[in-house]
Parts: sequence; C-alpha cells; structure tokens
Amino acid sequence: MFIAIVQIPIGKRDKEDAIAAGKASSPAFLGMKGLIRKYYLNGDEGGGGVYLWESREAADAWYNDDWWVNVEKKFGVRPKLTYYDNDIIVDNAASELRVEGKAVVLEQEAAE
Repeated sequence: MFIAIVQIPIGKRDKEDAIAAGKASSPAFLGMKGLIRKYYLNGDEGGGGVYLWESREAADAWYNDDWWVNVEKKFGVRPKLTYYDNDIIVDNAASELRVEGKAVVLEQEAAE
C-alpha cells in the first residue's frame, strides 16, 4: 500500500467550515479506483488529507498536472505532497496487524 499526505498551508478552518468542505468534496473520493481511505486534515498549519492508496500508480494517476492546477486555483497556494510506502498497519479498530495488505497473526504475549 501507499500513503500520500497533502498539506495546504491555508491556516486552520472553523470546524463547521472544515466539515462542510469535506462533505462537499467527499463524493469525488467515494468509490475512487485505487483509493482505500482518505482522512481530512484541519490544523493550525492548514488543511489537506492523508490518503491510503492501493499503489503508487493509483496515487500518481490522481496527483496529475490538472490536480496541481485545480488545488492552486481553489486555495490560492501550492500544496505540499509527500509520498510514503506503507507496508505495515496496526489497526486497533479491527484488532489486527496487516503486512502488505494482509492480516497476520503474531505469536507473542499480549501487551501488559
């Protein structure tokens, strides 16, 4: 799997405005090929998102030349895009460890 972090230096939005903007843009991401999950960000440094992709190729297909132009038009600033390989996930909500996308069982004592 693959993670992309998009940071848009616009300052922190009001919570209600951030939620409304996320709701408005979410239809573009629901069911998007290659995208597993998107987390919307809103903090003192600005907004953006953390995207979990199936592959680098899927991410590259989204972050194309048009994407850069559209984000700059929408927010008036150039975003920062950082890529990371993501081979291991600890998912406490699902009580599982995933390695390369597959759940694995660890043979160890539970944390005390």
